[in-house]
Amino acid sequence: MESFDADEAGAGAPAGRSPLIVTATLPPAEQAWLDGLRRTHFPPERNFLAAHVTLFHALPPFAEDEARALLARCCADHAPPEARLSGVMDLGKGTAFAIECAPLLALRDDIAEHFHGLLTAQDSHRPRLHVTVQNKVERAAARSLQTALEAAFRPRPFRFAGLALHRYRGGPWEGVAQCSFRGRGR
Repeated sequence: MESFDADEAGAGAPAGRSPLIVTATLPPAEQAWLDGLRRTHFPPERNFLAAHVTLFHALPPFAEDEARALLARCCADHAPPEARLSGVMDLGKGTAFAIECAPLLALRDDIAEHFHGLLTAQDSHRPRLHVTVQNKVERAAARSLQTALEAAFRPRPFRFAGLALHRYRGGPWEGVAQCSFRGRGR
């Protein structure tokens, strides 16, 4: 089996050495709203990604074909999972919205089991689903935004649209594959 060190890959690495990121795709209305919050509250010099929900941070690049096939199969078999923005999350020097979605976490568990033995320590643990709208700011600025968002917050139901695979390119991500949920069950 080929070895992979996510810390050695990334910025400036050739595509074949760059880690792969798996995200859950937000529906258009939530994507637009959250991207707007990021434009308003994320430091502009660091805001080079659209709003996203990360499921895996660093799959090994040699698993790209396998990951593409698995994500396509998962999306073909699964209906869009019901989810909900459930609250404001304190990230210390940032702010996010927490997401509740048991079906997506179960699907992520299946993907993790498939890639068992290839996952980084970070990806070996089930994540707290969230979407970051602000990061790498002073603590006071983060707390101020959290207070404002909490005052206006209402739970927001939605369905995830699909799964996406990206290649880490030292900051911005390169799109590799995108699949839409279209199954009827699970």
